[in-house]
Amino acid sequence: MSTNESLSARCCVVGGGPAGMMAAFLLARAGVDVVLLEKHADFFRDFRGDTIHPSTLELFYELGLLDEFLTLPHSKAREITGFVGEEKIPVADFTHLPTHCKFIALMPQWDFLNFLAEKGKRYPSLRLLMGAAAEDLILEDDRVVGVRATQGGKTLDIRADLTIAADGRHSTLRESAGLERIDFGAPMDVLWFRLARREDDPHEPLGRFAKGHILALIDRNEYWQCGFVIPKGGREALEGQGLEALRHEIARAAPFLADRVDTIKSWDDVKLLSVALDRLRCWSRPGLLFIGDAAHAMSPVGGVGVNLAIQDAVAAANLLAEPLRRGPVGPDLLAAVQRRREWPVGVTQSVQRFIQNRIIGTVLGGAEIGTLPLPLRFLRDFPLLRRLPARLIGLGVRPEHIRSPEAPPTGRGPG
Repeated sequence: MSTNESLSARCCVVGGGPAGMMAAFLLARAGVDVVLLEKHADFFRDFRGDTIHPSTLELFYELGLLDEFLTLPHSKAREITGFVGEEKIPVADFTHLPTHCKFIALMPQWDFLNFLAEKGKRYPSLRLLMGAAAEDLILEDDRVVGVRATQGGKTLDIRADLTIAADGRHSTLRESAGLERIDFGAPMDVLWFRLARREDDPHEPLGRFAKGHILALIDRNEYWQCGFVIPKGGREALEGQGLEALRHEIARAAPFLADRVDTIKSWDDVKLLSVALDRLRCWSRPGLLFIGDAAHAMSPVGGVGVNLAIQDAVAAANLLAEPLRRGPVGPDLLAAVQRRREWPVGVTQSVQRFIQNRIIGTVLGGAEIGTLPLPLRFLRDFPLLRRLPARLIGLGVRPEHIRSPEAPPTGRGPG
């Protein structure tokens, strides 16, 4: 296939997920000429990270978009609770956070992405190319000067002073760049599926821990989004036992669902999330920066992956927007983004590793749920302590704020 189109921009963002969309939006808002590549034709994909945390909602407030954003269909989680055996344990209480929204908004990710894409149309310096898949980096003298992509049967060369790779945990550009990845491992995978929700079902999000299994339930108003946690690589063994075995385990974990598990008709109704926990040792090379899952894949523990990806995007825009308006940015500025974000990512991953190895791995290994662990007893008995996990989950270790300016429209720039 021969190249038949060439574009140029100050910045090329690869990946239209939360990190890429937010980075492209904020850079275009600051007057930077941006091309955003999204390999799919639309944003509709089920069982993606659908939790919009208080820190992200605060960003929408700072952008003046919060009221309009909250008109989109969503449900609110003001606390997180779980069942350990038969005992209900309150874990996190968001109602005391120093934010305008003291809850997690549960919203399909495609609504979030469509909202930002629509708002981005007000900035003529943002070009969104749907169905455009980045295939490789363009290099000159060991500097990244853009990406080669395919769209609708044609090849695109997008030349850019900076390429931001936000193309997810299976990043194509990460492989092309040859950067070293530190793999921390994960003892589990997650099977995602839907079950109908009924009027007399519990209203709060639930996590249910019992011998040999963990079931997460997210309230979507009309249905439950269910995550059934299994040992790493365990789907094939579970499939070998037959679909009825999965239905039985779901009903054992959450008895109120027993009358509807037969709506899982085939394994096609069950999607696998292969859990990864890793981090690039270096997030950049000249002309190229990695953010979000492409830089650090997060465990689903705490549901904080989307939140951290968006924080990366905000930090990148804060540090790079003004320099990018003037021209190429040097390696020192790209390294500054990593310095800003590596510490909160590392702290969060350390907490996730502890929970994975000490709690999740033990439960999946078939250990009996005996005496409630001391930290959970404290959370049960002392409501004030629930503010600590709420702050870690809802705000993160180092929440970012909008510092990049909003520049008046200046036209498209080169291209």
